[in-house]
Amino acid sequence: MPKTSHKSLKPLKVPFRMHPRVFSSLGADLVTNDVVAIIELVKNSYDAFATRVDVRFRQLNEPDSMIIEIEDNGEGMSRSIIENVWCVVATPYRMTDPVRKRGRKTRRVSGEKGLGRLSAARLGSCLEMITKSANEPCWQVDVDWSDLAMQDNLDSCSAEIFEYTAQPPFGDHGTLVRILNLNSPWDRMRWNELKEQLSRLVSPFAEVRDFEIRLTLPDEEAAPTEIEPPEFLSYPPYSIKGKVDSVGVADCEYTYSTPKGKKRTIRKALWADLESKEDDNAKVKGKSSPVCGPFKFEIRAWDIDHDSLEEIAERFENLKRKGIRDDIKNYRGISVYRDGILIAPKSESARDWLGLDIRRVSRLGRRLSTSQVVGYATITADHNPELKDTSDRERLVDKPATSDFKKLLIKVVEILEEAREQDRQEATHKEPPFKDLFAALSTTNLVDEVNRIAKEGRPASDVAPLVEEFNTRLQDTVSQIERRLIYYSRLASIGVLAAMIVHEISHHTLVIDGLVRAVRSLLDKNDPSVKKIEDDLKLAEKSIRLLERMADRFAPLASRTFGTRRRNCILEGTIQECLAMREPEIKAKKITVECVTTSQTEVAIDAGELSAVLLNLLDNALYWLSRVKDGERRIKFHVSLRSLKQRLQVEMHDSGPGIPKDDEERIFWPGFTRKPDGLGMGLTVASEIIAQHGGRMHLIQPGILGGASFGFDLPIAEEGK
Repeated sequence: MPKTSHKSLKPLKVPFRMHPRVFSSLGADLVTNDVVAIIELVKNSYDAFATRVDVRFRQLNEPDSMIIEIEDNGEGMSRSIIENVWCVVATPYRMTDPVRKRGRKTRRVSGEKGLGRLSAARLGSCLEMITKSANEPCWQVDVDWSDLAMQDNLDSCSAEIFEYTAQPPFGDHGTLVRILNLNSPWDRMRWNELKEQLSRLVSPFAEVRDFEIRLTLPDEEAAPTEIEPPEFLSYPPYSIKGKVDSVGVADCEYTYSTPKGKKRTIRKALWADLESKEDDNAKVKGKSSPVCGPFKFEIRAWDIDHDSLEEIAERFENLKRKGIRDDIKNYRGISVYRDGILIAPKSESARDWLGLDIRRVSRLGRRLSTSQVVGYATITADHNPELKDTSDRERLVDKPATSDFKKLLIKVVEILEEAREQDRQEATHKEPPFKDLFAALSTTNLVDEVNRIAKEGRPASDVAPLVEEFNTRLQDTVSQIERRLIYYSRLASIGVLAAMIVHEISHHTLVIDGLVRAVRSLLDKNDPSVKKIEDDLKLAEKSIRLLERMADRFAPLASRTFGTRRRNCILEGTIQECLAMREPEIKAKKITVECVTTSQTEVAIDAGELSAVLLNLLDNALYWLSRVKDGERRIKFHVSLRSLKQRLQVEMHDSGPGIPKDDEERIFWPGFTRKPDGLGMGLTVASEIIAQHGGRMHLIQPGILGGASFGFDLPIAEEGK
């Protein structure tokens, strides 16, 4: 702070003071709700190296006299620890001694801020604590938070401590916290939320557990319930597990739980992938590695449609679809654990901290929502020092490390989504024509078989298997038709939108063109009063041409009822125009393009339609070439007559990663894509355009340049037309 000349020669020292209300206000502000408050107290038991903690709600004889007890078999506290640590708010004790040891086992403590005891102040106005350290006397600590708040200053505030002479409830060491005069009532809904949050405190996927939590409710006092996740969480249809190293490379194993079982190992440079993207990752560019540090992860996913839930219900006989859906909802989202204990998110409102639901909107059905996944990412205080949780223990502090961490986790989710989509559309599956699909709805064979059984006098029970088999085929067929209709309706919607754009552009370019001609006639008369708008007129004419070209680009997607203009074009010229449109990206990605030809072949296809085909293939190649090293990025166009009568064969090859064998049949299906943000409509539209001109687009395997190679044929324009 700059010095001024208005200070007195001798400054006065005014001490900082805190009003005793700080205990209740901090408890209310830093602990977001009562469920989180109990979670924080249970975490204190974890930090004390407890192997078991009991959370009990007890109803006393007096009305409205419920109390909360939290008892553990942890290390307990000596009198010195009570006076010099527990009674010191915001003590740095945990930061100076973060690792606890007990025999051969160690635990990294979850608390660092020394604010956990304020959770008790949020829950109730009075606290009784009995605690004993091994080979030490047992002590009782009593605190009346409401009485403290009425004091004038902290000097008059104190906790009462005295030796506890009765037999401790927990044996030779441990702690019992009893909270009385609760500040708010508890009901079944809040207890259910508490159960769910307690079950998430330690990862529900942990194979080895040395921290058992039991909950006793007022009407269940005789039978404490061990808090554990439902069994079916151990059997997800899709899961991915692995680690991301310090430079952002993921090594993971994806599992698809089919009856035969299916696993595959995936290694992917997530950070390099983020660097190559040119959208909202400006902060990523120029950074050789993420600042969040390495972490491990496991994410499990479910399909939550009717049939999928029914399958789970059949597998676990005691479960119903609604119960399964509710359990997935309770555990949903991706949680963050530090050194084995949950740090975020805690409350219901923070479950979608990664924004999975928002990003899913653009690709419904293909992307996973928060309600479909149960997962975790585990970090350590040693390797992830920049990932800090906020004081309210609800989320991670917003800083560069958190941003990098979230970006990498979303990339992991994308790997899971891509693998899941591939398994949902088995490579051996053939897309049947619609007529074959509807033929499967016929009941003719079923009726004939039922009549035959009736004539033979066989019992009605013989009909049941036939009906069940037909119903199974029916459900499968309906599912396929529904999926096909969704894709084609999406394609139709794009066509309607394109038609509207083409119509509006064409209409307004006519109006503007009329104005330009009128002004041009004035300029031709050398009227000095309008001579100054010459430059503006040139810009207007250029804008008209650009709008017309835009209409041409959308025309292939538009409904034919709008009467798109049909005319021929020069194939080689259109290829060069498309390359010119993508020239900045081609140069930026250091891609070599080979298109050596001196011919000028006129083909019977509209320039806009041909551009839509070429740009789709070109854009796909540019996207995938960014995944290979510089110097190996090539694109080659090849044009030939071959043996096709009055038709021209066009091929485009790239040196990218190529098309996986399992995808060869599906790449032209509507909705199928491997791009994280793709709609899966590009190749569908392109192949449809070629088909409308009597041709066929196909994949060439193996790729000529080692990557993807596509070919299609076009009609050569007739002379004089």
